Amino acid sequence: MSTLSSEFNGAKIAGFISSWMNDYADTANIDSFVVGVSGGIDSAVTATLCLMTGRPVYVVDMPIYQASSEVERSRELCKLLESRFNNFEMITVPLTEVYEATKSALPQIEDISGGLTFANTRARLRMTTLYALAAQRRALVVGTGNKIEDYGVGFFTKYGDGGIDISPIADLVKSEVYKVGEAIGVPRSILEAAPTDGLWGDDRTDEDQIGASYPELEIAMKFSEDQGNPSTLSGRALDVYEIYTRLNKANQHKMLPIPFCTIPR
Repeated sequence: MSTLSSEFNGAKIAGFISSWMNDYADTANIDSFVVGVSGGIDSAVTATLCLMTGRPVYVVDMPIYQASSEVERSRELCKLLESRFNNFEMITVPLTEVYEATKSALPQIEDISGGLTFANTRARLRMTTLYALAAQRRALVVGTGNKIEDYGVGFFTKYGDGGIDISPIADLVKSEVYKVGEAIGVPRSILEAAPTDGLWGDDRTDEDQIGASYPELEIAMKFSEDQGNPSTLSGRALDVYEIYTRLNKANQHKMLPIPFCTIPR
């Protein structure tokens, strides 16, 4: 079962988003975009949408112990984009040594996060890199998160891939991102690959980490938005709804503005 509307037009949505990006860049008086790619569908779609604006786009690969399959998909994407767009520029910034230096500089204590500390460190090093490149080029850092990740279960790193200037696909659920990807010519290898954040140095997928697939999460998100009654759910549908609501609640700190102390005057 899918929540995708039969009226959804991937090509039309792609055109709308790229036009919106151009308008925003005009307002900000910025000429170009910087976007990181990973070999996944979200970054592939986002990079292509950036290039469709006609503005200079710096597509950045930032490997940190990347799986060979991710590296191959990223290279395939960049080779295709270079052949299609004359506003494409590829930048590769190897970060494995930087990552290891960061780990070595920290006090050596037991990591109670189960490895999440250094998975998030990878994402934050990439954010720092993107902003350095953007500042050098007076460009905007473009986010690659979709609606399920950013506003559903909070499946992103705070001040990592969540540290961006604009977020062009954040109103698209995952199935819609795939439809846009098909419409704008994202390679089949990326469209068919299992989604992964690539932060662990192994082959675990997003579904392995979350405990539910994106199509399942889309249904749970819509059910929650429609204020459905959980007592009507059972079996797998109830399990996924509980996963969704648990993660949504736990990750509100990523989605809401930073709390600040108001001093009585």
